[in-house]
Amino acid sequence: MKTAFIGTGVMGAGMVRNLMKGGHELILYTRTKAKADPLLAEGASWADSPAEAAAGADAVITMVGYPEDVRQVYDEIIPAASEGTLLIDMTTSRPDLAAAIAAEAEKAGLHALDAPVSGGDTGARDGKLAIMTGGSTRAFTLAEPLFQLMGTNIQHLGDAGAGQYTKMANQISVASIMMAVSESLAYADKAGLDPRQVLETIETGAAGSFALTNLGRRMLNEDYEPGFYVKHFIKDMRIAIESAQDMGLELPGLTLAEKLYTELAENGEENAGTQALIKAYLS
Repeated sequence: MKTAFIGTGVMGAGMVRNLMKGGHELILYTRTKAKADPLLAEGASWADSPAEAAAGADAVITMVGYPEDVRQVYDEIIPAASEGTLLIDMTTSRPDLAAAIAAEAEKAGLHALDAPVSGGDTGARDGKLAIMTGGSTRAFTLAEPLFQLMGTNIQHLGDAGAGQYTKMANQISVASIMMAVSESLAYADKAGLDPRQVLETIETGAAGSFALTNLGRRMLNEDYEPGFYVKHFIKDMRIAIESAQDMGLELPGLTLAEKLYTELAENGEENAGTQALIKAYLS
């Protein structure tokens, strides 16, 4: 496919590389062109706007920051795309926005999916993302060859918005897990134990998780480079809290995690990786 990719940040770059390895022609747009320069050197081409990228593309993939960014780029993409174009928003965004974009796309003769992902920078690089998809069966079928180059756990979960609801469930779980990993390692440290040995001991038991094994080690190495930004995680948690309130559901663990991460961001860590939460416990 001739595929437009809008947004080449921490995860988007790895996803683009895997699509190119699969033989797809990639057209890129990102607000800061310098971020795309390595990919352009590897064979991707450049467009000066989301509309230019979408014009003539068989598929358009978006991976931007916030729901307002999603709204803005689709206001440009939908009028520019040719009938039958596949639109895939892989940003973590609001379920109601995903449903609105899908309805607008259908009126324009386009196929739209919301397909947020999980797996961080390493999952994007290695093509091992979990891809959570909402939208029509026809659109999902068209997108599967692209998804198979980017992920290993690819799920079609229902109509438009279902992918975003599923990603919220993922982020709710991650929020409490990140608190648990931070508290566990801080506790081991304060008890006078070797936190690395403790991690190696407990990661193979009931406490084992991706976060403990991977992000726990980054915590211990004082490696706070972002696989996923604190500022974006706060955005996700706030979307989840708002949608839970709409459903009449209280989520005290998520509410506490959002508070801790907000305080972390206010202390200058908004561009750090989510593993920087350990600083809240060891400060």
